[in-house]
Amino acid sequence: MGTQETPKNFWGDAPEEEYYASQGVINTKSYFDTPHAKIFTQSFLPLEGNVKGSVYMSHGYGSDTGWLFQKICINYATWGYAVFAADLLGHGRSDGLRCYLGDMEKVAATSLHFFTHVRKSEPYKDLPAFLFGESMGGAATMLMYFQSEPDTWTGVIFSAPLFVMPEPMKPSKVRLFAYSLLFGMADTWASMPDNKMVGKAIRDPEKLKIIASNPRRYTGKPRVGTMRELVRVCQYIQDNFSRVRIPFLTVHGTADGVTCPSSSQLLYEKASSEDKTLKLYEGMYHSLIQGEPEEDAKRVLGDMRAWIDARVERYCNKK
Repeated sequence: MGTQETPKNFWGDAPEEEYYASQGVINTKSYFDTPHAKIFTQSFLPLEGNVKGSVYMSHGYGSDTGWLFQKICINYATWGYAVFAADLLGHGRSDGLRCYLGDMEKVAATSLHFFTHVRKSEPYKDLPAFLFGESMGGAATMLMYFQSEPDTWTGVIFSAPLFVMPEPMKPSKVRLFAYSLLFGMADTWASMPDNKMVGKAIRDPEKLKIIASNPRRYTGKPRVGTMRELVRVCQYIQDNFSRVRIPFLTVHGTADGVTCPSSSQLLYEKASSEDKTLKLYEGMYHSLIQGEPEEDAKRVLGDMRAWIDARVERYCNKK
């Protein structure tokens, strides 16, 4: 019954409409049916001014779009962007076994179905459009990019993406092999070692308390199939960095203990994109916006805003 003591929202018990209005955005929530599953989606639209583009956001492992992640969405909306976010399959209020990511291609395709539906609709089909992925959501976003038709997206923004796992986070090959002998029966078991990712992700202790209080955050042990698949996907993405031709920004903290900063460095080095930007933040942890002291979070957001505004100007206003 302890959940009754948990605030409904990270800002407390104030009505949602009141909070969003105070932030300068309009929020809507809805469920969206895809060929794979029903997913929970949100939009964040600027209260005032013209919309200059759309951004499609994916959160990280164990998280959802409805707690602190939406602070990223709100910031982008206040810059003049229409933001759309979906709880990944198996997360938050979307369908699926909690935090089971046995088929990341399906996870990516499910969110992509919603994103492309919005992207092709009025008034967004003629505006610049960007994908955004944080942490494991960065890996899902990269798969979405690979699954997309050419020229669907104007650019991609990655925040501490999961392309390379730190050694302490990697699952034991012996353990994975032993489970594989059960012919898939163990795939959904929540029995892999928990390496306390939240503590490695959040540098600000007050923000750590807020994130830990998210009632929809997954707190169980990682599932066998999830870890097996994340290992596979990381290797797949590394092997296909050269296929990346789109303009992108990737940002990473040098003290990230959840995803290796080399994720962003290797992408920058190996991508075929002519327009590519890498930002490394000395001493910062994994969660660059929700988990860092406010001054550092604002620096990251400032770099993101400068990058996306410049791409709208560069690629979309040449008429």
